[in-house]
Amino acid sequence: MKCWAKFLAVFVFIGAGRLMCGQGKTPGQVMPDPSNLPVQRVGPDDLLGVAVYDSPELTRTVRVGNDGTIRLPMVKEKIKAAGMLPVDLENEIARVLKGEELLVEPVVTVSVVEYRSRPIKVVGSVKKPVNFQAVGPTNLLDAISRAEGLSDDAGPEILVSRQQPDSEGRPVTLTQRISVKSLMDATDSDLNLTLHGGEEIRIPEAGRIYVVGNVKKPGSFPVKDSTETSVFRIMALAEGLLPYSGKQAYIYRREGSSGGKNEIPIDLEKIMQRKSPDVTLLANDLLYVPDRSGRRQIFTALERTIPLGAAVASGLVFGIIR
Repeated sequence: MKCWAKFLAVFVFIGAGRLMCGQGKTPGQVMPDPSNLPVQRVGPDDLLGVAVYDSPELTRTVRVGNDGTIRLPMVKEKIKAAGMLPVDLENEIARVLKGEELLVEPVVTVSVVEYRSRPIKVVGSVKKPVNFQAVGPTNLLDAISRAEGLSDDAGPEILVSRQQPDSEGRPVTLTQRISVKSLMDATDSDLNLTLHGGEEIRIPEAGRIYVVGNVKKPGSFPVKDSTETSVFRIMALAEGLLPYSGKQAYIYRREGSSGGKNEIPIDLEKIMQRKSPDVTLLANDLLYVPDRSGRRQIFTALERTIPLGAAVASGLVFGIIR
């Protein structure tokens, strides 16, 4: 009895081993790689694992062609794969094998080993531009996270481009503009687009406003949100005015495709004193703050001839610079 029990145990072990290894794998046979990838529709360039029960010559990995089909050994017909779920492709392969009289009742299993048909590209003002596959549920915030977030010079908009068929079925590229502020503040959940693959996400660099003249910190400052960019705010970034600044400043703005410059005078003194409405600045504007050069020259001359304390005490200076 003990011998029979041992024989039975060995028989069960060998049988189970054959089942686990694909019903007796032959030397050199390429078997499908087990995968935990989510079930999605198959597309061109995806790598599939096809297993046909008790048919090692048909069991292999195969890549979907650009025309959306796959080929199997001894099978005359190209098998359409693109757009199908793995379970539907199993039925299609079984139908072809039976139709060509290769197998009587084929049992087919299809798994996705690698997705390549769902590329998403993230470029522009991000910390790490990236290309990846939309495997499983993916949205716009997921894509930005994969790029390690926006860089400091990112502009106020995200451009999402994707191809969609027109009324005649021809592919056309559509671009959607997404406000960075609205997306990050979650004020509109619809802005966190669901991505299916084939999208290009571009984050343009922010435009800049240039400040020159009689300010403490001249330079260029990024435009993060045009609704919040104004003369008063930019002057704060420029750390305020230097002494002897003129009452009037000038905005130089490029107009039209000709590239001409338009000069816009503003009452800077009243804006800074909150006595006049603030003025909105646009990307690539140049704000010039002149100084009162004549009065500065007078004050410099006074400093050289009269002690500063005496000049202030006499009220002479205040009378000049008022």
